[in-house]
Amino acid sequence: MINFQPLTDLPTMKISENPSMQHYNPVTMQELFSIQNVANQINSKAKIFLVIGVGGSFLGARAVIDALTPYFHTNNGVEILYAGNNMSGAYLKQLLSYLDTKDVYVNVISKSGSTMEPALAFRVVKKYMEQRYGKETRKRIIVTTDSEKGILKQIAIKEGYRQFTVPSDVGGRYSVFTPVGLLPIAVAGIDIEAFVRGGRQAELDFSSESNSAVDYACNRYALYKQGYSVELLASFEPRLNKLHEWWKQLFGESEGKEHKGLYPSTVNYSTDLHAIGQFIQDGSRIMFETLIHFDNIEEDIEIPFSPENIDGLNYLAGRSMNEVNATSKDGVALAHEEGGVPVIRIELPKLDAYHVGYLMMFFMKACVISANLLEVNPFDQPGVEAYKNKMLELLKEDVVKVRA
Repeated sequence: MINFQPLTDLPTMKISENPSMQHYNPVTMQELFSIQNVANQINSKAKIFLVIGVGGSFLGARAVIDALTPYFHTNNGVEILYAGNNMSGAYLKQLLSYLDTKDVYVNVISKSGSTMEPALAFRVVKKYMEQRYGKETRKRIIVTTDSEKGILKQIAIKEGYRQFTVPSDVGGRYSVFTPVGLLPIAVAGIDIEAFVRGGRQAELDFSSESNSAVDYACNRYALYKQGYSVELLASFEPRLNKLHEWWKQLFGESEGKEHKGLYPSTVNYSTDLHAIGQFIQDGSRIMFETLIHFDNIEEDIEIPFSPENIDGLNYLAGRSMNEVNATSKDGVALAHEEGGVPVIRIELPKLDAYHVGYLMMFFMKACVISANLLEVNPFDQPGVEAYKNKMLELLKEDVVKVRA
C-alpha cells in the first residue's frame, strides 16, 4: 500500500522481531459505533466542538481533520476549535468571545487531568459553560480520560459528564486510533471506520520481520550512525502541515532520550523552497529528507491557455496544478540528492481516510522500531516531566512571595 523507496547506498539491516505494538487494536467495533453515535448527536445540536488537550491529546485528531477537510470551510456542519494547547490569555479570551453566538460542545482530553495547559483551559471553559448553559452543561461536556484514576476522572464522576476511555497502555502520541482521536475526527465528518481500517491493515502489513516500516526505521538509524542529526519530513500539500506536527511529537518524544536521536523537523513544499530551500540545497550537510506524497488528490484545477502568453506559461496549458506539484516533487528530490542530501520517498495512492490511517500506523510502527534500535524506551517522556516540575516549582514560589 505504501510505495517506499529506501536509499540504495545504505546497508540492509534486519531486526529479529518487530518490537512492541504487536496486535495494536485500541478500539472495537462497538466503541466505534458509540463514538459515531455521540458525534452524530453533537452534529445535530452544535455549531462548535471545542477540543481541549495538548500534545498527543489533540495533535493526532487535528492532523487527520486538517488533512481531510476543505481548506475553506462553509457555515455548514460543526467547526472544530482547540484550547489547552497553549497558555495564552489572549487566545483563550478571544476564543470565549467567539463562542458566544454559537452552540458549543466540549471534549476535554487528558489521561491524568493534571497537565497544566489543558487543566487551566478546562477550568476557564467549565466556568464559561456553566454560566451560559447552567444544568445543561452536564450534557455538553464530554471527558476522555483514564478509566479508573486521575483528577479529570474525579471531575467527570462528580459532575456526571459522559466519558470515553484512554486505554491505560496507550500513550498520547500513539492514541489517534482511540477515542482520544476518533471522537473529534468523527465530529468533523470523517469516516472513522475507514480510518481505523487503514490503520489495522497497516498493523498487519508491518508486523512481519521484513517490511517497509522496518526498512524506514533501519534507513533512519543507518543515516544517524553516519552522522546525520536531522530528519526533514516534507510534503507537497499544505493541509498536511498538522500531520507534520503530529510526526514531530511522535518521533521527538519517542527517540530523544539519553542524548540520542534524530532531530525531527518539517517543511511544506513548494512554500518552504522559498524560505529554507537554500539551506537544504547548499547548507551544512546535517540532514536527510523524507518526502511524503499522495498520488491522487481529489480536487484539482486545470491551467488555462492564454492568447497573449505574456507570462510564458502556455507550455503548461491543459495540465493540472496537481500534475505540476507532483513534478516539483521529483525535481526537489533530484536537486537535493545531487546536492548531497539523502532522500527517502514514501508514496501513497490517495489522500483519504483509509490511507491517512495507514500512513499514521506506518509511522507509529516505524517509530517504535527506531527507538528500539537506539535502545531507548519509545513510550515514556522524562524530559517533558522535567519541564513540568520546574514550572510548578516556580509557580509555587511566586505564590509564596505574594502571600509574604
